[in-house]
Amino acid sequence: MENGSTPRSEHAGDPAQNGNLPLSARLLGVGVRGARTVTKATGIDRAVEVAAEEAIVAAVESKAVERAMARVLEGPLVEEAVEGALESEKVKRALLEAMDSELVDEVWRRLLASEEAQQLVERIAEAPEVRAAISAQGMGLIEDIGRTIGNVARRLDDRFERIVRRLFFRRPRPLPTDRAGAVSRGLAMLIDGVFVNLAFTAFVALVTLVANAFGGNGEGGGSLAIAVGSTAWLSFGAVFLVGFWSLAGQTPGMRFLGIRLGERLPLRRSFKRLIGLGLSVLTFGIGFLGIVFREGRQAWEDRLSGTAVVYDERRPVPAPWSALKGSARAVGEGPLDQQGHGAAGDQQGDVDGEDDEGAERMVDPAGAQGHA
Repeated sequence: MENGSTPRSEHAGDPAQNGNLPLSARLLGVGVRGARTVTKATGIDRAVEVAAEEAIVAAVESKAVERAMARVLEGPLVEEAVEGALESEKVKRALLEAMDSELVDEVWRRLLASEEAQQLVERIAEAPEVRAAISAQGMGLIEDIGRTIGNVARRLDDRFERIVRRLFFRRPRPLPTDRAGAVSRGLAMLIDGVFVNLAFTAFVALVTLVANAFGGNGEGGGSLAIAVGSTAWLSFGAVFLVGFWSLAGQTPGMRFLGIRLGERLPLRRSFKRLIGLGLSVLTFGIGFLGIVFREGRQAWEDRLSGTAVVYDERRPVPAPWSALKGSARAVGEGPLDQQGHGAAGDQQGDVDGEDDEGAERMVDPAGAQGHA
């Protein structure tokens, strides 16, 4: 070299090259290198590798290995590892980043725009359970409105009766009663009249349409047509009232206001009640005075039919989840009775109490403020 140093051999640090190893070790090393050279030349090393690979594959595919893997997968190790991975902050961040990615948005857009998704929505909308739930919600809203108006009408029943009795120098009612008063019954008759008129109007329109289709000229027949129409209207109203009195014990207006007859009437008693109602109307309301002045609040139709109009104290059937919640919560309390009282009944009582307070404020705001 230029600097005069002696070049260092590549194997200067190898003890075998320096002759520091014993003779037996050097002979063994030479034998191993020779055997390696021979195996490479003859292809024995490749055959050994292939045989070893097949042996490992056969061992992995054996039944024993499958049973061992099944035991490992069914054991707590895998479950703990998965739970640990899910609780990891890195995994959470990765999942949130994946959900916020544009790829997920594109998948949702394509999924919602697919024909299968539209068919699924249509099938859900047409399901009987969904329609029943929507109908139940609508009926529940109507019942809530009717209950509120009914509570207001009950307050007005007592106040109207008290005012009328004071005007006619009659002593007030000593004890409260469960019989429906004049305001509740009057509102119920008004609602029934609306139902009768709507149904009769639809019926007349249908008859007129059929008559015109078969050659009628659509012109009225003067007094004869008025007489026939009035008779048909009265007959329609009579069938409406008698039918509901006999089949349900209350008309739609009575149900909306929360009042009903004491019992469902047979046809004979329903006709008697209808006659009494007609007499009360023909005498310009004299037959209705018994609702205000009699202790049982009975008009002529009530006395002829031997019944009375009472407040309907029935409560709607509680929802299944409210009953389950009440039974699970009330450990020391008794079970729900047959009428669905309990937690749901207490909740219904709270709702009715709030309705009564609202009705009291609507009827007598000064008295409500003084009570407060």
